[in-house]
Formats: sequence, C-alpha cells, structure tokens
Amino acid sequence: MFVRSAVALALVAAASLAHADAKVLKKVAPEYPAEAVKKNISSGSVRAKIAIAGDGKVSNVDVVEAEPKRVFDRAAVDALSQWKFEGTGAPQTHEVKLVFKSED
Repeated sequence: MFVRSAVALALVAAASLAHADAKVLKKVAPEYPAEAVKKNISSGSVRAKIAIAGDGKVSNVDVVEAEPKRVFDRAAVDALSQWKFEGTGAPQTHEVKLVFKSED
C-alpha cells in the first residue's frame, strides 16, 4: 500500500541564494509531486530566479533550469512564491536552487 505521508513531502536538501544579501525570513518546503512518485523519480532539482519586492514578498518566480524537466517545476514555484525575505525597500532578484529527494 502506498503511504503518502512517507513520500509526499519534498525535503529541501539545498536552498541557496546566489547573493548573500537577501535574508530569508520564511521558507516553505515544496510538496513532492505525485507525478514523480508515479514515474519512480527519486530526486531532481530546480533552479529558479525569484523577484523580491521591496517589502520582502516574492513577486515572481521563473524556472531557469530543472532536472528532470517539468517534473518539479510547479512544486518549486508554488513553494518559492510563499517565501518571505527581509524587506530592503528596493526590489531584488536572486536565484535559488531546490533539491528534491524522496524519503524512499
């Protein structure tokens, strides 16, 4: 029997900012996509460019690179859209890499 809770949540094994000046206040871990489980894909990564508004909220997320393609993109965008950074008063753009690994 498939135990969803054992595999459903992605572990953010690595999340790094391309620039150290953006302080992350809130991180949301992405959910491990059901499509990846069905296709027996045990790991992957997404590199995304995030636009951060002056108040620290993420205003846009663009996937720059994904491996495998189009498997983890939606989960990464959904999670990164919920991240919160320390506001600087000016918009910023940074790159973040999320690494997905199933618990199995």
